[in-house]
Amino acid sequence: MPPTAVPSISATHSASRSSRIAPHSHIRGLGLRPEGVADSEAAGFVGQTAAREACGIVVELVKSRKFSGRALLLTGAPGTGKTALALAIAQELGVRVPFCPMVGSEVYSTEVKKTEVLAEVFRRAIGLRIKETKEVYEGELTELTPTETENPLSGYGKTVSHVVIGLKTVKGQKQLRLDPGIYEAILKEKITVGDVIYVEANTGAVKRVGRSDAYASSYDLESETYVPLPKGDVHKRKEVLQDVTLGDLDAANARPQGGQDIMSVMGSLVKTGRTEVTEKLRREVERVVKGYVEQGVAEVIPGVVFIDEVHMLDIECFTYLNALLESPMAPTVIFATNRGNALVRGTTDVISPHGIPVDLLDRCLIVKTEPYDKTQVSKVVQVRAGVEGIRLGPGVLDKLASEGERASLRYALQLLTPASILAGLSGRKEIALEDIGEMNELFLDAKTSASKIGTDGAL
Repeated sequence: MPPTAVPSISATHSASRSSRIAPHSHIRGLGLRPEGVADSEAAGFVGQTAAREACGIVVELVKSRKFSGRALLLTGAPGTGKTALALAIAQELGVRVPFCPMVGSEVYSTEVKKTEVLAEVFRRAIGLRIKETKEVYEGELTELTPTETENPLSGYGKTVSHVVIGLKTVKGQKQLRLDPGIYEAILKEKITVGDVIYVEANTGAVKRVGRSDAYASSYDLESETYVPLPKGDVHKRKEVLQDVTLGDLDAANARPQGGQDIMSVMGSLVKTGRTEVTEKLRREVERVVKGYVEQGVAEVIPGVVFIDEVHMLDIECFTYLNALLESPMAPTVIFATNRGNALVRGTTDVISPHGIPVDLLDRCLIVKTEPYDKTQVSKVVQVRAGVEGIRLGPGVLDKLASEGERASLRYALQLLTPASILAGLSGRKEIALEDIGEMNELFLDAKTSASKIGTDGAL
C-alpha cells in the first residue's frame, strides 16, 4: 500500500520541547556580515564571534550540499550559547527548515528502543514540500444557507440535506450547492459570512484564509487577519504547497486503520501512544518520496537535528549514529557537550574526548564556545530584559552583570523575573538595587549553595 499524505504541518516543534527554545527567543540568526565576519552584538547574539563565524562556514557547507556524512560538535561550559548557536544555524538555513532538538537522555525510553528514538528524530528533521495543483472554489462568503429535511431514520428532529453558499471574487460571483459534510467543516472552522475561504472541489476540504478587507473598518474587539478579495473566477486551478516530514509519513503509514467492530475500537484505545516503525516501511516511504521528487511534484528539505548533552548517549547509540550520518537522506546534525575527557557510556574502559568514540569524533567539525566576561553578561541581561519587557533601575544592570560574572550568566538571567515581581509588589515599575539584594537572600547560586552545605557539614 503506497504511503498516504498527512495534513500540513508548518512546524516540527512539539509542545514538550518549546521550553528549551523559549530562553533563546531573542536569537534571530548568527548575525554575520555578508563577508562572514561576526559583529560583537547582532541578531540577538552577544560575543562568541569566533564560534559564530565558524558556524557561518558550516551553514555555507550545508547550503552547497557539501556537509553530508559529517556533523558539528559544539563544546563549552554551560550557559555559553551552544543551544543558541544550533538554533541560529537552523534559522540561517531557512524559516521553514525543520529544527528537532533533543537531549541525549531521551533515548532511554521504556516504550521503544534507543536506536528507534534516534531514527525517529532524524526522520522528523527531513522535510518534504509537496506541490499540488487542485481545483478549488475561492472567494468571499456572501451566503450560507443550510437546507434541512425530516430525518428518515426517526420521527424526531431534522437533518441537513445540503448547503447553499455564495462566493464572490473581483471578477464575479457564484452560488454553489454542496454536500452537508462541507457544512460541518464550515462550522468547525467557525466560518461566517464575510470570510474569504476556498473549497477543494475533489476532497471537499474547506480552508479559511481570513476576513475580507471590506470589513476592516468594522469595530472588532478581537485581532483579525484581513485579506483582499480574490482575483479571477470563483472556480479556478490553484497550486497548493503542503509541508510534511518523513517522520509524519512514517507515523501515518505505521498506524493500522483497523475495522469498525468493537474489538478494533478497543484495541485502538489500549494501544500505546508510540508505534515502532519498521525499516521496510521506511524504505517504502523513501521509494515513493523519491518518485515524487523525480516527477517534480515534491522537494526534499533537510532540517537540523540538535542533540544536547550528547555524552549521555551510549556506545550502541554512537554506532547507530555513524550509520544514520551515512544515509542519503540525512539532516544536518549538531551535537553539544560540556564534558572534557570522559568515559564512553556503555563501556568500562574507553576514555575519549567529550565521552564520544573516536570514530564518530573524526566525522565532526568541533567549535568551542568561550565564557562570557562582565561586559558581555551585561549586554545579554539587557537584551533579555528588553525581550521580557522588564525595566531596570539605576545600577541594576551593573549589579546583575557582577552576579553573572561571579556565579553564572544563567543565574543572573534567572534573577530578572523574580526581581520584577518584587518590584511590582513594592509599587515600582522598574527593578531597584534592593530587589537584587533581596533576591540574593532568597535564592542561592550553585557555588554559594555548595559551599554552605560543605561548611555546615564540616561543623
